[in-house]
Amino acid sequence: MRKKILRSVLSTGLACSVAFSLVACGGAATDTDSQSVSDPDEREKVSIALGRQTTANPKFPEGDNYEDNAYIRMAEEELNIDITDAFEAESGDDYNRQVSLALSAGEIPDMMKVASKDEVKELYENDLIMDLTKYYDEYASDYVKELYDSFEGRALENVTFDGMMMAIPATASDPGTSMCWIRQDWVDGLGLEVDGDGDRCLTVDEVREIAKAFMTANPENAENPVGMAFDISLTSQGSDGTNSINAIAYSVGAYPRHWYTDESGQLIYGSTTEQMKEALSIVRGLFEEGIVDEQLGTRTWDDITSLLTNGQTGVVFGSWHIADWLLNNVYTLNNNAVFTPYAVVNSEGKVNCTHSNSTGEFVVVSKKCKHPELAIMILNLFYDDMVNSDELLEKYPEVNDYLNTGVDGTARPFNIEVKSNTYLLDEYSKLKAALNGTGTKEEIPTVEEKSNYDAITAYNNGTGDVTGWCKIHSRTKGVDLLSYLTDKGLYNWVTPIYPETTNTMETNWANLQTLEEESFIKIVTGAVDIDEGFDTFVKDWKAQGGDTIASEITEQVTNN
Repeated sequence: MRKKILRSVLSTGLACSVAFSLVACGGAATDTDSQSVSDPDEREKVSIALGRQTTANPKFPEGDNYEDNAYIRMAEEELNIDITDAFEAESGDDYNRQVSLALSAGEIPDMMKVASKDEVKELYENDLIMDLTKYYDEYASDYVKELYDSFEGRALENVTFDGMMMAIPATASDPGTSMCWIRQDWVDGLGLEVDGDGDRCLTVDEVREIAKAFMTANPENAENPVGMAFDISLTSQGSDGTNSINAIAYSVGAYPRHWYTDESGQLIYGSTTEQMKEALSIVRGLFEEGIVDEQLGTRTWDDITSLLTNGQTGVVFGSWHIADWLLNNVYTLNNNAVFTPYAVVNSEGKVNCTHSNSTGEFVVVSKKCKHPELAIMILNLFYDDMVNSDELLEKYPEVNDYLNTGVDGTARPFNIEVKSNTYLLDEYSKLKAALNGTGTKEEIPTVEEKSNYDAITAYNNGTGDVTGWCKIHSRTKGVDLLSYLTDKGLYNWVTPIYPETTNTMETNWANLQTLEEESFIKIVTGAVDIDEGFDTFVKDWKAQGGDTIASEITEQVTNN
């Protein structure tokens, strides 16, 4: 059984024989530690110390804890290791403080998670972490490599310094475009025609007309109806920015808060372009027409949620999953509410969209770790074998129970997610097939998607609740739209640069962001002339550190 389960360790071009030592393989072995590691059965048990990120409610069954739970027991058995925690701290500031203390002391555990590329860089520059290049090349399974390769090099580039892979990255798939979610029950009740050509896409002008019609008709007789509302920050760095003007900005080729290069190779900050001025001009027109309400400069997330739940607005911008945590509030107060999402297109009928930062968190391995290859073996076990091997879950039924009962991911040795860039669409395709009868629930690959199937089926059968409503909207509408845009080739992808924090960013970036937000609010509310206001913003932004930051990022890109 072990040989089959550990296929990922043994199948990928290992030139080392069972008797081949760590020294011969190029590992960081000592004279007393030159034993075989290609098969855990052929060596003595190895101790691994982790920096452990915890949570207040991990949902452990009675008797289990962070050092002794189903995931840890499986890893210890399969890899012949003994896992201990060098430190434990709750996610957030407590954990980050422990990482900072370890870094300051120059002593880090064998393996630990860090939250940012900046921390990886600092660890690298202080010579505290291991180059994992050869271990990844030799030990990573084909499946794990395919997951990273799906990001077209972006994921591994984020952990590469001077040509060396210095961390194991968690992956973050592209969330897709910011959608325009429209109250379908209002559309039906008012007899409006939306998306007459059935292409599931709208222009900004079409969105404007729908919002105006909702305001005029006021279907729920609400006080002070609003066509559409935006958060006070206006823009978001992600293309799927909820309650932001991103969908409008992207439609005219503006990519606020993003760094990218133009056709000539020059570095651009998207909030300072002529396209951004055009986007602000459009929003200003909506404001002057009264479609965007007069409280634009003070609207918060909670305010916008209240507008939705009170029936004051029926148009909201956001990601595919906002039904799960934002629109659900509308349904809770009005179970007749139905939304339909649409993509907002550019003048050529395409959906401009930015690739997300493909990594978000990282696992690093101490320079002093005697068996760094075990980090890759753990990676294979949890992100290949546990996903793809039914035999593994049969051997460890308590692990399967963890998956079904939602024990928190902090219980695993590495609290990261490693999935393909297309996993959302891939998993949804199986859910869709099961729902329409061309597939089965058993063919759905993940516990989460199977749970979504149950919730949707129950709701469609009249026995469900708000969960089913949410999953219908987020999956069979939201993700389905992403799948449609992909299948139809309607995306126009832009690949931004996600820089490391520069010296000037550390001192000036917060002020520059404040300058941007305040300037944009003044422009769209008519407090300043649009041409003069935007030109002044760009001039001030450059003078207050923007140009220096651009130079520093250019140097980063050149050096990398």
